[in-house]
Amino acid sequence: MNEPVPVASSIDSLYPNANIPTQKQRWLNLLDHFQGKYDCQPTFVARSPGRVNLIGEHVDYSLYEVLPMAIAADVLVAVGIHSPSPDDEPENSNAATILMHNIEPYKHPPSICTIPFTGSVPIDASKHEWTNYFKAGLNGALSLLRRENPSFSPCSMNILVDGTVPAGGGLSSSAAFVCASALAVLRANCRKTVRKKELVELAIVSERAVGVNSGGMDQSASVFSVKGDALSVSFSPELHAEAIPFPKLDPPITFMIAQSFVTSDKHVTAPRCYNLRVVECTLAAEMLAHSLGISLRPDSSPLKHSLRGLQLAFFSNDNQKSTKSPPIPLGDPQTPYKQQLETMLSLTAELLENDSGGYTREEIASTLSLSVPALEEKYMTAFPVHAVRFQLGKRARHVFSEALRVIAFKELLLDPTSPSNPDLLPRLGALMNETQYSCRDVYECSCPEIDQLCAIAREAGAYGSRLTGAGWGGCTVHLVPKDKIDAVREAWVEKYYRAREQDISAEKLEEAIVVSEPGQGSVVVTV
Repeated sequence: MNEPVPVASSIDSLYPNANIPTQKQRWLNLLDHFQGKYDCQPTFVARSPGRVNLIGEHVDYSLYEVLPMAIAADVLVAVGIHSPSPDDEPENSNAATILMHNIEPYKHPPSICTIPFTGSVPIDASKHEWTNYFKAGLNGALSLLRRENPSFSPCSMNILVDGTVPAGGGLSSSAAFVCASALAVLRANCRKTVRKKELVELAIVSERAVGVNSGGMDQSASVFSVKGDALSVSFSPELHAEAIPFPKLDPPITFMIAQSFVTSDKHVTAPRCYNLRVVECTLAAEMLAHSLGISLRPDSSPLKHSLRGLQLAFFSNDNQKSTKSPPIPLGDPQTPYKQQLETMLSLTAELLENDSGGYTREEIASTLSLSVPALEEKYMTAFPVHAVRFQLGKRARHVFSEALRVIAFKELLLDPTSPSNPDLLPRLGALMNETQYSCRDVYECSCPEIDQLCAIAREAGAYGSRLTGAGWGGCTVHLVPKDKIDAVREAWVEKYYRAREQDISAEKLEEAIVVSEPGQGSVVVTV
């Protein structure tokens, strides 16, 4: 799926049919606001959507396969291009200027930044500013353009941003923003053809500049997704995505998304939540590798060593063994993939699970023959974490078991007999429920509100219910029979939303509960 990001002249193919009238009015409003701000029309609009992850939670940064789909909610970056001028930046006429406005200026105030022709734009990750995400995409795009042409000079831009992906809602608003921003900068700087894979790869790295050890699922879903299909994304040995069609059922497979309204901004809570889990998974791989007597090769994961890399080394012909004989016989490379994962689960239980409530820094450092300061410098400095004990066994157990669930879910979708299988939806739902239980009890990234939404949905007839996204709040995704949609919605309204906010408005309820269709990925729309 490394074709170019599509270029369109109409938005009719980008949204569900029922949403087109509302979206057309929204786009007209964006163009009108742009005209009002800059006294001209934009040249184009870069669009990237949010996503909902069906299964494969918290495994992308361990380089395991995930199965998301894009949603209709998106980020739009309207772009006007003009040549740099001394009037733009009197102190530095050799700089391109970017004026950044948001459709909601009272929430997101305007800003300006300059790009020296030989440098990048600084980002202060300690400040949670909306413009950081544009700057992240900008710097990633500039890096690519300069690699291609060392004498490249960036253009000046006027931009106006509109987003409907709720921030902190677990639907990847940040990835959508970074992807749309990088796409906007590439297109503005005469990159008429932008390949999907290069956009995803630069966006993955770029988003880490705002303080999160992100994997690659969110960016992949935002860019690669095809309207009507799920998306299978794998990261080893390299990034690869393919559309996975849903079985043709009557009535069709239906997913509902429900917001908890518990804000979970992983860029704010990262040190004790998201980034901590990345560090725990990396240290789990390092500790298991030490116990198995093997060395890990650097890979594309955030901290360069991953549980997937551990599996590859254990079952590899040319695994990099240490000088001493491994204490446990290494795996046969011909072992089937699912059996490999089951073996890794067994090794985790044997070598990494303990009854002492996790591992301290001192215990990990001693095992890896490092000092505590050296351990912290290597794994906890670029993206600081807050923890007394690290739950390495539990985190690895979730990752390996979730990787197995992704395989089972994908096999069910691709089974040619699925349309006639009455157990298809219950089996898919059961896998989603297992993921939620693992996120709640093993990976510990759920919260009471998420658990309640899932329980209510199951009681009202959902086949499967689970958190989606980073967790600790945000959104839930539910596999629901078509004839149970109203019952599930009414149960949520009565037992969750009105119980928390008696006078909740119809508009907020409409925002809270969405029947989701698989959406279209990134696109450039000419104006």
